[in-house]
Amino acid sequence: MYLFKKNKYFDLKSIYNGHHKVTYKGVSAIKCPFDYTLYQMIIWEVQPDLIIEIGTNKGGSTLYMADLLEANGKGEIHTIDIPKNDENELLHLHPRIKIFKNGFANYDTDPLSKFKTILIIEDGSHQYEDCLNALYKFSPFVSKGSYFIMEDGIVNKLNREKEFNGGPQKAIKEFLKKNDSYSIEKSWCNFFGENTTFNINGYLKRIK
Repeated sequence: MYLFKKNKYFDLKSIYNGHHKVTYKGVSAIKCPFDYTLYQMIIWEVQPDLIIEIGTNKGGSTLYMADLLEANGKGEIHTIDIPKNDENELLHLHPRIKIFKNGFANYDTDPLSKFKTILIIEDGSHQYEDCLNALYKFSPFVSKGSYFIMEDGIVNKLNREKEFNGGPQKAIKEFLKKNDSYSIEKSWCNFFGENTTFNINGYLKRIK
């Protein structure tokens, strides 16, 4: 992936290094600029009543999406991480954010029936087993026409799939073999060029 201009270029490595520096309201977001742009369009399209985000980290992305929900005038975001996570204090002040710190396996799905439109984002460990378990646990709650977004399938292009036991892309392939309620939404994957996204084949749309 190259763009040439006056004998200079940027490539996947430079984008990857830069995405670690992305912030929102001064809070680390760690988001690819391409996907950062896509998220606001998807949230406007779906108009979710609830976003479930697996993987909080510092929470810049959480704040960004919460503000997008505020602009929509509806919705809340449940951000899930583990007890030792040290999220930014601004998350605790935002009226549309609820923080859960017992891991996604312990997240109670019983209250989800009260939400009409649900969007899921998996941005946790990127380990194949965790990705697949998250898909099986949360995919039934995604609303028809909404998305389960599996982040960071880019690890394969970075030649890091072994450390993630195949990572997100392996989980997606296995999940789709057994579940025809979802399809890969290529319009988002290919918005800036074929799979010019860190979420390679990761925009999974619920179609039935």
